[in-house]
Amino acid sequence: MAKIIGTACPNLPWQERPANWHRPIWRDTGNPIIRHNQLRSSNSIFNSAVVPFRDGFAGVFRCDDIARHCRLHAGFSKDGIHWQIDESPIQFESDIPFEYGYDPRVCRIEDRWYVTWCNGMNGEPTIGLAETTDFRKFRQMENAFLPYNRNGVLFPRRINGMYVMLSRPSDNGATPFGDIYLSRSPDLRYWGDHRLVMRPVKFGWQSTKIGAGPVPIETDAGWLLIYHGVLTSCNGLVYAFGAALLDLDDPSKVIRRTPNYLLAPEELYERVGDVSNVVFPCATLQDSATGRIAIYYGCADTCVGIAYGYLDDVIAEMRDVPQ
Repeated sequence: MAKIIGTACPNLPWQERPANWHRPIWRDTGNPIIRHNQLRSSNSIFNSAVVPFRDGFAGVFRCDDIARHCRLHAGFSKDGIHWQIDESPIQFESDIPFEYGYDPRVCRIEDRWYVTWCNGMNGEPTIGLAETTDFRKFRQMENAFLPYNRNGVLFPRRINGMYVMLSRPSDNGATPFGDIYLSRSPDLRYWGDHRLVMRPVKFGWQSTKIGAGPVPIETDAGWLLIYHGVLTSCNGLVYAFGAALLDLDDPSKVIRRTPNYLLAPEELYERVGDVSNVVFPCATLQDSATGRIAIYYGCADTCVGIAYGYLDDVIAEMRDVPQ
């Protein structure tokens, strides 16, 4: 049995596997747990990140408003299901202009939390970075990269003394391509040592592009990376997600990878929305004592769902990757 390395989270949201359900991941029966119009001014709330915080949970949420501006909002919850999201967007402390922000991830490293997101830089997408200690005040740091880039995801500790981030170089549109890359930094400001991690697989659910999802989970078998994969169908793009194991000391090396998706759009709230046929994972909560994992994901670019699984069941779906 593989083990999650880290602190226990016994109060994470959880539902047991439904009877006669044989797949490794299953949905919360109350999905979507966050609806598109939960705020007075929200057109949609989706692709958002949550973490354990104090006696409950905190998060950063993508809220596209009724003017269709992409904004980031903070929120809090006692149980990880029912969320109080601030009506006003985050006001970053920074001299860097904030143009837009979407698809955040939140990662705790040492004594603070870091937020990464797709940040507008002169109208072009790149990776924004900010820090907080209380989810009330956020200090925006320098952008990690030049445009064009998306899906910036930090690892939750330094590896060989360096901060490590995954990202997906892109273009200024829907990006009909995409590989996952890794970069290292001594100080979260200057990034280099760029390495290719994974590419799409010819044919199937991850054949057009892939991108890192939630913050990688450290296990004794490797870093568990949940990632999205995209298929170009006759009716447009279809977003599903799978998982991979990365080497603990050098996470640019892929050990195993799921040939089949773990979750794909099936429910109505995943198939119909502002962008149909999308499940887009951005966060996990995990319990080291039980191997339970709760996955938060955006549904059809409209609302937020949650799904559940066990670490061992996810790893069992993987196959070795030739080195």
